[in-house]
Amino acid sequence: MEYKECSQAGNGQIDQACEKVLSELECDFVGLALQNTDGPDVRWHYAAGNSNEKYKRITVRYGKGIAGKVISTGRPMYLENFPEDISGKALEYPIMLAESLNFAYAVPIHFKGIPKGVLLIGNRTGQPINEGEQSTVRSAARRLEEKLSSLI
Repeated sequence: MEYKECSQAGNGQIDQACEKVLSELECDFVGLALQNTDGPDVRWHYAAGNSNEKYKRITVRYGKGIAGKVISTGRPMYLENFPEDISGKALEYPIMLAESLNFAYAVPIHFKGIPKGVLLIGNRTGQPINEGEQSTVRSAARRLEEKLSSLI
């Protein structure tokens, strides 16, 4: 079973959770990426505050892009002043390009103790993501873990 096959009611719960993070933090974008159950690829499944539908077509390999790196390391990732202050090429960060984000903070979402998803918030403006906002994202990720584990 792939995560996208969750019940429609479940999809609504996840959408609401992303919308809640968006309104709590007053950030520009919230996205949820999940690793496919049948391979290493990672896809963006949900978004709030998105400027287009490109996120739905973004798939990255395990260890690549923000989502793939967060899942492979199991650690949060912070990007600022994109694309100036990054290691590697801007094309390696498709969600940043698709949503024109300058700042992003992404945290892992665990299933049975293993990182399998990513919750990302981002800003299109010159507004950095402060420590308090990062803490809120980590808390939201824990809540999403509970919701997702009950749906899958």
